[in-house]
Amino acid sequence: MVRYESTSRQFVPYLSEISAEGLDFSRDGQWLTYVAYPEGTLWRSKVDGSERRQLTFPPMQAFLPRWSPDGTRVAFAAIVPGQRWRVYVVSTEGGARRRMTNGEGDEGDVGWSPDGKSVVFACMTSCEGHYAIHLLDLTTLKISTLPGSEGLLSPRWSPDGRYVVAGPMTYGDMLVLYDFSTEKWTKLAGASPGYPSWSRDGQYIYFDNGSANDPAVLRVRISDGRVEQVASLRNVRRAIGPFGQWFGLTPDGSPLVLRDTGTQEIYALDVDLP
Repeated sequence: MVRYESTSRQFVPYLSEISAEGLDFSRDGQWLTYVAYPEGTLWRSKVDGSERRQLTFPPMQAFLPRWSPDGTRVAFAAIVPGQRWRVYVVSTEGGARRRMTNGEGDEGDVGWSPDGKSVVFACMTSCEGHYAIHLLDLTTLKISTLPGSEGLLSPRWSPDGRYVVAGPMTYGDMLVLYDFSTEKWTKLAGASPGYPSWSRDGQYIYFDNGSANDPAVLRVRISDGRVEQVASLRNVRRAIGPFGQWFGLTPDGSPLVLRDTGTQEIYALDVDLP
């Protein structure tokens, strides 16, 4: 893991003792959950890496865990051999994992409502041609579809609960925002935005611009749609997970990526033979 340091404008090591992606932090910033790379197992720990606990085990492969607002549960997508991706919930103390969905396609990319009573999720692949964003009421287990969300992926609920941001299924489309107060979608910015992430104060959405020629982390301001570059990714060789190159944020808004060191370092060795 590497974290972007704004003062030096460089990516520096972060939690160097683990190889992980999909990091998500508890509301108080004291805990994190992540998926070990490349094993795909789900873990939780303190932000300094201590008090680690494994929450899933092979052959289950986890993806994009999300810490619940009350700090007691983790929601995540997972797949086991012979089945599709599903949404699961597990206690942060471990134990049995509860499967929450059982639709026709691959379901995941899950997020919590700020009150912890619902989760939002989307079809990721193989949804029989139907891509949309869904809401799951954790009390009644009723699933509903967010109006006008057909063809959208990567839903993220805003910290204040007013919005859901989502990305496009089609390359070249824009990041869009659903306002629960008006029940309407509006376009924000960005071509094929990857892994959208809300800032803790809810004023910005950060995302990977998905560019092959000039990759970068951008952010768009909700109030006026202004887009600015936060960090260049041009010189970062990134690891590729099950759904592309992951990007995330620390609680203070610093970009996080998983750097590939396996094929990047070159060494010379002098050997004295008898």
